[in-house]
Amino acid sequence: MKNSAPVVFVSFVALLFSLPAAATDRSSRTLTAVQVTDPPVIDGKATDSAWSKAASLTTFDPLAKTQLEIRSVYTKSHVYILATFPDRSENRDHKTLVWVPDQKRYRIGPDREDTFVLKWSMEAFPVDLRIDAENSYRADIWYWKSHRTDHAGFADDKMHVYSTIRSPKAKKLLSRNGTRYYLTRPGDSGGSAYRTEIQAQHRGDRTPLFALSAPTGSRADVRAKGTWKDGRWTVEFARKLKTGNSDDIQLDPGRQYAFGVSRFEIAGRRPNPKIQEPLFGSGEITELLTFRFD
Repeated sequence: MKNSAPVVFVSFVALLFSLPAAATDRSSRTLTAVQVTDPPVIDGKATDSAWSKAASLTTFDPLAKTQLEIRSVYTKSHVYILATFPDRSENRDHKTLVWVPDQKRYRIGPDREDTFVLKWSMEAFPVDLRIDAENSYRADIWYWKSHRTDHAGFADDKMHVYSTIRSPKAKKLLSRNGTRYYLTRPGDSGGSAYRTEIQAQHRGDRTPLFALSAPTGSRADVRAKGTWKDGRWTVEFARKLKTGNSDDIQLDPGRQYAFGVSRFEIAGRRPNPKIQEPLFGSGEITELLTFRFD
């Protein structure tokens, strides 16, 4: 951790935490992971018998105007999360480059991929995980992207650092009371599942912006796979309980954790009516949930 980090941040060696009873006395808003011996296969199909052993929790995303259903199981070494939500169309392309003949160059097209976000508090005390919160925090982000990560069978493993201290590439935000905060979204160490490839020469009227590959290092901690069928996405996640990486939350079955979910990327952007999904990048954690192991 950098020396300039606010005192509200805790050392990464103390990321494991147990929320006070007053903060977790919300049994109806708690996702309970059930221990299983035969874990689910991460294929985006949710047909494994393990999922039938876990009760589902439904939370409403008011931005997306949809219900998000989640459930969880775990083994001695891994945690698994299943997310399902309605979506009228399957969007698997993202920012496809479109050739502009009279300008002899490409522009980024309006297509945007479908996404789902799990956001875990990395603080040792209760915090608000919104991006208009009145408190600083760090959070572990499991960001499934139907185009940029699903091809490899992973979610993008990143962080949110929300602070009153400005840092390079930070997004300026205002808290609900008007305090200036800064949001940075660094990727975990290692290589991502995609990289931008700017095309200077004409390679067709439409060409991909991203070169796809397998992620590496801590960026490859979270396996994930999604399938769309009959107007609904099913996305499965899997990760080791303890990765040993300082940029990850370490999960202990004896403790409880604060987290939230979002249908759209949480990036502090305003809705853009010019793109395929106007709310892309405008996601938010609208309900703080509790995660516990049975």
